Amino acid sequence: MGDVEPLPESVIADTKALSESETISDEASQASESKSSPPSSSVPVSPLSPTPVPAQPTPAPDLSHGAGPGLDRRTQERMRRGQIDISACIDLHGMTQAEAHRTLGGFLFDVQAQGHKAVLVITGKGKMGEGVLRDAVPRWLNEPENRQMIRAFSHAAPKDGGEGALYVLMKRLK
Repeated sequence: MGDVEPLPESVIADTKALSESETISDEASQASESKSSPPSSSVPVSPLSPTPVPAQPTPAPDLSHGAGPGLDRRTQERMRRGQIDISACIDLHGMTQAEAHRTLGGFLFDVQAQGHKAVLVITGKGKMGEGVLRDAVPRWLNEPENRQMIRAFSHAAPKDGGEGALYVLMKRLK
């Protein structure tokens, strides 16, 4: 302890001894530590360990026609055969992509809030089977804001529009 020097008299004169009931506040102790050592994080991390990274929620997997994660085989088969009870329907015929996209998002939000289980989305087949909306609606259903509301979707049975329409099974609102 030969290299430690005593405090100057001016510092000692301004201090008073703490009684046993008094404690040093965390702010004062942190202030004195920050002068002598680098700031520490709230989570102690050794220099050899990697920095902790908060867990990111895993996004729901993309859906494809007739397949839905967690959807039982019987429900998939009933959906494929058109044996589901459709409680709401929307027809996107004649809309631009922007109008149809906006309308579909609002429709899905509304039917979920109303507690509908299965809905029909009519896109149309387009000219010579190459419909713009027919190709776009499945992509839109897989967008995160829409994907969180639906369980599965599939082409409709011929009686409900065939490949120009989709059955959409909704998730229950929590």
